[in-house]
Amino acid sequence: MKYDKFFAIAKEKGIEESELRVSTSYALNISLFHGEISQYTVEDGSSYTARGIFNGKFGSASSDVYNSKKAEFLVDEIVNNAKVIQNEDPAIIFKGSEKYHKINTFSKTLGEISIDKKIETLFALEKRLKEIDSRIVEVEGVDYSEDVTSISIFNSHGLKLTQKLNYYYLSGAVVAKENEQVKTAYEIKIGNDFSEVNVDELAHTIVNKALAQLGGEPCKSKKYKAVLAPEVMAAFASVYVDHASAESVQKQSSLFIGKVGQSVASKKVTIEDKPLQKGNVFSRWFDDEGVATYNKAIIKKGVLQGYLYSLTTAAKDGVTSTGNGARHGSKIGVEPFALYLKPGKKSQEELFKKVKDGVYITEVQGLHAGMNGQSGNFSLQSTGFLIKDGKLDKGLDVITISGNLVDVMNDIVEVGADSKILLGGNTFSSVIVKKLAVGGK
Repeated sequence: MKYDKFFAIAKEKGIEESELRVSTSYALNISLFHGEISQYTVEDGSSYTARGIFNGKFGSASSDVYNSKKAEFLVDEIVNNAKVIQNEDPAIIFKGSEKYHKINTFSKTLGEISIDKKIETLFALEKRLKEIDSRIVEVEGVDYSEDVTSISIFNSHGLKLTQKLNYYYLSGAVVAKENEQVKTAYEIKIGNDFSEVNVDELAHTIVNKALAQLGGEPCKSKKYKAVLAPEVMAAFASVYVDHASAESVQKQSSLFIGKVGQSVASKKVTIEDKPLQKGNVFSRWFDDEGVATYNKAIIKKGVLQGYLYSLTTAAKDGVTSTGNGARHGSKIGVEPFALYLKPGKKSQEELFKKVKDGVYITEVQGLHAGMNGQSGNFSLQSTGFLIKDGKLDKGLDVITISGNLVDVMNDIVEVGADSKILLGGNTFSSVIVKKLAVGGK
C-alpha cells in the first residue's frame, strides 16, 4: 500500500496504534454576471490527517502532500503533540465494524457532461431569469459548482475504507422592484444527475419567490399561528438536535441531560439521523473514525431516543459509538450526518388551509447571534407572508420572530409532506406551529 511507510515509521517510533485519513477533492466553480463569465476556477487538493496513540495519549498531525519525508514528519508531529496532551480522554483507533452498508453517492455521468454544456446551462438560466417578468431589474448572478470528494481511512489494524461522492449545485439570484420596494430571491438545485436540471422550472421558482415579496409590509405585532418553511424548520431542528450530542451532555451544556425516554417535542415530530438515505448525495456509510453509520431515530413521536456518540464519548459512558464521529481539523466531535424529519401527509397548501389565518415564515437571519444555544431563547429577523383565509397573502416586510426553541418544538401540530433535501444533506418539510410571536408594527 502507498501509505505503508507511514505505518512502519510510526511503529518504529513507539506509536502504539496509528491512523491516516486521506481526502482528495476536485472543485469546479463557474459564475456569470451580466452575460459574461465572472468566475471560472478549477481546484484540486488533497489533505492527509494522521493520528496515533503514544504513551496512551492521542497525537495528531496534518499535511497537504504525502511522500516519504512527509510520512516521517507526520509521525514526529504525532509524538510531539501527544507529549503535551493533558486531558484524560480515552484514545481509541477503531479496528472496524462487523458490517458496512455501502451506498452509492458517485455519479460517473456527471463528470462526463462537458464544461461547455454546463456553461451553456448557466447562460440559458440567466436569459430566462431576465425575460420572465419586467419587474426583475437585475440578475445578481447565476452559479454552477461541482464537487468530487474521496475520503479514505487506513489504520494500523488493517482497516481500509474509501467512499467517493460527487454533486453539483446550480443557483440563481434576482432583484425585483416595484415602485420603490426592492426584494431579492435565490434558489439552489442540488443533485448529481445533470439530466434533472430544468432551467425553465428553476427560473420561474426564483422569479416567483422575488415577485411574491413585492407589496409587503410589516404585520401587526402579536402571536400568530405559523407555518415554517423547510429551510426554517431545518435551521431550528439542527440547533435543537445538537443537544443530543453525548459531548454536549458530558460537558453539562445540553438541554437533554437526563431526558432519554422523555418527551422533548410534539408527538408529531420524528427526527432521524439518516446517513444511508437513498437519493441523498451527501450520504455517508462510515464516519470520520471509520465506524459504520446507520439510520437511527433521535426523537421519535416527540420522545428522545438516545444520544449520539463518537468512540471517545461512547467509551466515557460505557456504550458503543453510534457512528457520529465528525472531524473538525484534528479534533473529532459528535454530530448527525443527515437529519431527516419524517414527513406528514398534507401538502404545503393544505397546511395553509389548516392555519386559516397566520404567517408563513420562509427565512430567518442571524441564527447563531440571535439564538441562545443554552436556553433556546431566540429573536431573529425574518421574512415571509401573511396567510389569509387559508391562502398565501401579501409579503411581510421587516419582521422579527421570537420565542424559545423548546416551546417551538413542542408547539408543532402538523408536519407537511413537502420534504426537501437541503445543501449539506438534511431533509425537512414545512410544519405548523400553533403560536409564534411576530414583531412588526
